[in-house]
Amino acid sequence: MPRWEHGSEDRLKQAATELFEERGFQNTTAVEIAKRARVTTRTFFRYFADKQAVVFADAERLRAALIQQLGNTADAGQPLRSVTAVLAGFDWESLGSRESQRRRDRMIASNPELLERDLMKQHEMAEAFSGVLRERGVEPYAAELAARVGIDVFRTAYRRWLAADEGDAELSALVEAVMTALNSIAPAPRGSET
Repeated sequence: MPRWEHGSEDRLKQAATELFEERGFQNTTAVEIAKRARVTTRTFFRYFADKQAVVFADAERLRAALIQQLGNTADAGQPLRSVTAVLAGFDWESLGSRESQRRRDRMIASNPELLERDLMKQHEMAEAFSGVLRERGVEPYAAELAARVGIDVFRTAYRRWLAADEGDAELSALVEAVMTALNSIAPAPRGSET
């Protein structure tokens, strides 16, 4: 097996995805992933700390892109809208087809250790968004609330998007529908503007 063969990381991600679908996440080992990708186990661990890390391989790149976009566009007067607009405006299909994202979402939901890591990633994203909003002049408590609620609004819309047939639902329209639902269960106080 050649050392440092080109494309090892991508092959490891592809092999892991295939094996997780074939055997299930719990029944797949790092050794099996490496073998399927035609690399050594040592190479696997150069790229990933564990098999859970493969599932979240693009998380840091995604986080950096979203934080940068929020930093460029955040409106201190509408922090919640700023967060949801950044999330809804991202090209989620650049991370894979809707079907592959459905499979990934189901796998995470059915594995407690993956669900825990996913929740940690969401928490880290909320903390980062909150920091960006504070830098833009949003009060700390409002920045934290906007970041956390914005992510939850988006997650609700994202799950609806995953459940919809291809081409049936635009993610941005679903985010707006969830925002409308949020406003209906938590309307603005009388005399204030939304």
